[in-house]
Amino acid sequence: MLGRATSKGAGVVRRFKKNVMVAAVAVLGPTAWGQQDFSAVQIETIPVTDGIYMLVGAGGNLGLSVGDDGVFLVDDQYAPLSEKILAAIAGITDEDVEFVLNTHWHGDHTGGNENLGETGAIIFAHDNVRVRLNTEQFQEILDRRTPPSVPGALPVVTFSDELTFHWNDETIRAFHVEDAHTDGDSIVHFENANVVHMGDTFFHGRYPFIDVDSGGTIDGVITAGYAVLSFANSDTKIIPGHGPLADVEGLQANLEMLKTARDRVQALIDQGMSEAEVVEAAPMAEFDADFEWQFISAERFVRTVYRSLL
Repeated sequence: MLGRATSKGAGVVRRFKKNVMVAAVAVLGPTAWGQQDFSAVQIETIPVTDGIYMLVGAGGNLGLSVGDDGVFLVDDQYAPLSEKILAAIAGITDEDVEFVLNTHWHGDHTGGNENLGETGAIIFAHDNVRVRLNTEQFQEILDRRTPPSVPGALPVVTFSDELTFHWNDETIRAFHVEDAHTDGDSIVHFENANVVHMGDTFFHGRYPFIDVDSGGTIDGVITAGYAVLSFANSDTKIIPGHGPLADVEGLQANLEMLKTARDRVQALIDQGMSEAEVVEAAPMAEFDADFEWQFISAERFVRTVYRSLL
């Protein structure tokens, strides 16, 4: 064990300087981050409500519940950032990271699993997250192959439908949504705080990545959004997998864009168009300026929608 996450803690941060690079290579492999320089990345701490924070660095947004019971963390970004993430948490609380819940298997959400596990945190996720982390994955649209994770990076507690934590005077309900961003997505609802972490079922103000090779579908992403709207209200704070902190209005706007994409691409498929022809038709042209970004271009988004509808 590397030790606990505070001082108990300061020692853990120091030891990460020695161990994090080796762990990161084992967890993610060179194709995932070997070309990236994380040295300039800073972890931004954004208060959401009492005891709940969003941490922004590189990769997926983190959710954080702090209190007397200890730290509950949603996702853990890339392994080379574990030291900085723990330092950001230590700036909020002296309590240890007790639980980490992965919203899905991608390395920008699970890359720190082994490091956090070495501090004593218990890793939780949907059943399919452990399956995918434990086997080689290939994402055709990204031309990216991800090797299996080392045993220490795998979730040690998995669930099929939902799981409830009673922690920090909070009821934290994690529930599975089927075939959305992947086949292993979980949405996390901090019920008392009225805060939701949607993982990558919600890219706020951006075209989403729908991982078709991991079971993702645009229909599932839309269904996940409406699942949240079924219990959210005007005061609900929503932590997206990527993008700024959101609310119900932002989620609704995202869903309208997704439904438009689905309907337009499906109509072109019904006309017998090929994938290349659908891309050439630019069915989302008026949305591109607002939603296109570095990782998901308009072309890549339309291709993923097309493939998810076949």
